[in-house]
Amino acid sequence: MKLSIRPYERHDENAVLQLVEADILPGQPAVTNAMLSDALAGRSTVDSSWWDELDPAVTEVAHDTTGQVLGVVSYATRARDRAGVILWLHCSEDQTIATILLNHALSQLGHKRTIHAFEFATALSLGLEAFPVRHRPATHRALTESGFTGEDLWRYMRASLPMPDLPRAAGIEVSPAADHPGQRLMIRRNGDVIAEAVIGTPFAGVGVLWWISVEPVARGQRIGLALLGSAVDLLAELGAEEVILFVDDDAAPGDSERDRTAANRMYDRAGFEEVDRLLSFTRPSPS
Repeated sequence: MKLSIRPYERHDENAVLQLVEADILPGQPAVTNAMLSDALAGRSTVDSSWWDELDPAVTEVAHDTTGQVLGVVSYATRARDRAGVILWLHCSEDQTIATILLNHALSQLGHKRTIHAFEFATALSLGLEAFPVRHRPATHRALTESGFTGEDLWRYMRASLPMPDLPRAAGIEVSPAADHPGQRLMIRRNGDVIAEAVIGTPFAGVGVLWWISVEPVARGQRIGLALLGSAVDLLAELGAEEVILFVDDDAAPGDSERDRTAANRMYDRAGFEEVDRLLSFTRPSPS
């Protein structure tokens, strides 16, 4: 396959949107022109501090001899440690095109530096902080065959709303969330917060459950499940037709503080389905 690579140009917008749209996961909203513009500009409302560390991103497209755009890759360097970062890549899950784009990005970034890939969220998705390996097997193979090693970080889940079979919590306090556009739900006992959840303002019918936690003193009382029921009710009232969440269940064995076994069990019991595992990748610099 003879491909050429050149910088992204304005007239590539529709072709690139189609490439991104082909990779959309269940539970993710359709990609808009504004989302693509933010990604090209190196902006994201999720993981914004990671983007602030980067030098300006470079976005390039691969095209055939007729000029048809068949793939796109965006990458940058990070001033803090001079590592390279592959930010996003789409190619209709053609492994040959993925490999060509990866090799090009590696060449431009420099083979002597550490390269990270899919390390944090972009504006092209709603909260996906890593790479969905089951839905994108060809690009996954291209990554591993190019010397990248994956780190399994997140469980990505979704459910349709409403969820009428869940219990509901009583006496919930609701206030604006501090870290995300959305709401914080709290349950107090004797004045102390014993459980809380954070939900995002729904976007294109999709709501995010960003966080739910129960203090140790209140665990084992189904408070978490009831708070989950109230949180998804509020998302539905705000216009969400489905809810997504991310479980950071990558804790090392014996790390009781970060163990997510109970959370995963609760989400399974509530009726959430696992969409994919999300991995980040690293290609170390040659020793």
